[in-house]
Amino acid sequence: MSALSAIPPVSKLPRFVVRAVPAAAVLSAFVHLARGGFRGLQTLGWTEASIVLFLLAALGVMGWRRFTRGAVGAPLFLRDDLELGAVLIASAFIVVAIAGGEVFPLVYLLMAFLVAFLPRSAGLMLLGVAFAFDALVSLQGPERSLTSFLTHALFLTLFAALYQLVLAARIAAARRAESSAVEKRIKEVEERARTFRLVSSGAHDNPPDVKDEEKWLLASVKEIEGAVGAALEIAETALKTHTCAAFLLTSDDKGLKLYDCRSMSDRVQRETFNSGEGMLGGVLKRRAPVRMHSAHGLKGISWYDGGAPELRAVLAVPIIEGSGLVRGVLVADRLTHNPFSDDDEKLFTTIAAEVLRSIEVERVMTYIRKTRDEKDRFFRAIEELNRAGSPEQVFLAVLESARQLAGLDFCAVTIVNEVEGKRVHKVARMLGVTAQGSKALEGRTFPDNNGLVANVVRYGAPLPGRDIKAMERQVIFDEETQLRGLGALKIFPLTAGDRILGTLVAGSRRKAALDHDVLRMLEVIAIQAAQAVLRAQLYEAMERMATTDGMTGLYNNRTFQSKADEMLAHSRRYGRKCSLILTDVDHFKSVNDTYGHLTGDQVLKGVARILKAQARDTDIVARYGGEEFAILMPETEAKGAKVIAERIREAIKAEVFQTEMGPLKVTLSLGIATAPDHGTDKLVLVEQADQCLYYAKRHGRNQSVTVAEAQGGRKLQAVEG
Repeated sequence: MSALSAIPPVSKLPRFVVRAVPAAAVLSAFVHLARGGFRGLQTLGWTEASIVLFLLAALGVMGWRRFTRGAVGAPLFLRDDLELGAVLIASAFIVVAIAGGEVFPLVYLLMAFLVAFLPRSAGLMLLGVAFAFDALVSLQGPERSLTSFLTHALFLTLFAALYQLVLAARIAAARRAESSAVEKRIKEVEERARTFRLVSSGAHDNPPDVKDEEKWLLASVKEIEGAVGAALEIAETALKTHTCAAFLLTSDDKGLKLYDCRSMSDRVQRETFNSGEGMLGGVLKRRAPVRMHSAHGLKGISWYDGGAPELRAVLAVPIIEGSGLVRGVLVADRLTHNPFSDDDEKLFTTIAAEVLRSIEVERVMTYIRKTRDEKDRFFRAIEELNRAGSPEQVFLAVLESARQLAGLDFCAVTIVNEVEGKRVHKVARMLGVTAQGSKALEGRTFPDNNGLVANVVRYGAPLPGRDIKAMERQVIFDEETQLRGLGALKIFPLTAGDRILGTLVAGSRRKAALDHDVLRMLEVIAIQAAQAVLRAQLYEAMERMATTDGMTGLYNNRTFQSKADEMLAHSRRYGRKCSLILTDVDHFKSVNDTYGHLTGDQVLKGVARILKAQARDTDIVARYGGEEFAILMPETEAKGAKVIAERIREAIKAEVFQTEMGPLKVTLSLGIATAPDHGTDKLVLVEQADQCLYYAKRHGRNQSVTVAEAQGGRKLQAVEG
């Protein structure tokens, strides 16, 4: 049954047979070579001729298959490449077997071709096919030679590897050339954009997507260049000029550069030249059209490279904005003594105005887009701040928003707190890299001083009020922290009502980065950030009040119950042990009665502090009620809990509490129960620990007792205080 199922259906049998032709042809050639066939011309017969025809038929089948699949856009598979390569290799080795080893380089060339034009996986497999055929030719017959086979294998591998390396190098070089050309074009577009005043001359703006900005600038520059080109074609046709060109001032207004021309000469100046020289310099200074003509040639021609032709008529018109700023000049010249007329000047002036109008339109569109993008980023920043829940989230949101809005190289948020009646500033979060400090600055605290951050908090106004470069010494945080390389700096107070919570520090290497619009947005961001920080702090305070004991700062009983449920559920699910310690301050009632409740509260705070310090980071320390405390210890057996309980007891015993009534010492009794050894239910475990605590109290206090010790009935001696 299995044999019958392997036979293809009758309707698919012809296709199956045709599809099997290449593999069958290669196999027949391989078998015949293995039997000693194709060993010279004298051995050729009908069998050899049949195999050759079989291989030609295979090539025809594969050629037709590639043609039909390419016509419908269907992909070729690895099998197609392997069949083609194998047929060609078989044909090449038949030629080598007939003609002798002198023509073996033909195989090298074929292998190099296959490796270069087929996928790498197919090339490696075909290299193995070539090794197999070479073994048949070299290792059989009277002239068998292992050395010859190894030499051929080495050279086949070298040819394949070298062609792969050469191909990879050429592809890499092509990619580098393409990348360089794209980068050069982008730089050229950006320079032209600055010349057209589409962007500021200081540096790039800071859009959310650089690629999007490049596309926009490219489209804008192309639009302007198209308008300039159309205007020049009109002028050339109407005025019948030798050269008609537009020269625009560079972004620094010190040079003129050709941006388009229509000329019969190939010597028009392509490089930037001085805008104050020659006839064009006079046009820019006078801000008025100039017409000149002479039958003997004109002087002061600067827009040709390597010597001007004999020009006999020139018309130059400045490109002037409505504000009076000159942006460039249009120039037209003639070789014949045919002076430009008043009508020519009027037409050329109109064309100059059209060129300027196209530049202005694109500039307005760029401004509209920039404003729209800035507003989008601004509103997104406000949304992110409103969504932030914790102070950390607020800090990160405000810094990311500020950096995106202004393209900052450095930004930080500082928070101010009162510690023992004195202001202490802390760098809560920062982004950016500076010459000194960098990541070490985050989390740094510094006292109130005369630095800019402290003064912003002190006066509640943004600082500095002048250029940072004009400041003799830039103390931003404190004397030990210096930020170098900043060209612009502004520090905003985080003001919420009548409270100043901290500052937002914004810095950039570019002097022009913090313009009026950006400063206004950052100021609003700082106000929103202050409100968000205040909300987050209030939320944390409320959460802390709900989960912690107000006097000791430990978890309260309600939180302890919740944590205990979680820990015991984890213990039951994974079979892990956890321990509970219940503690009680010995003779605490007498402390209150003798020293007063204020001293008693001071003792409880001190005990809580020691418990927190002696417990592990993973332990849960809570005030259970009155003078009782509880410690939940995950992943801890009774023996380990006993060690920690003794460490706590010794620390309490050694502590001397300095009170208004004089020094005071207390001791602690502790009861220890472990889940699941002593129960997996919370009430059962608490009851077991409480019984151990009661046992310690009855047997002398100042000791820790486990369930096993209490159940053993062994009387424990009190430790002398």
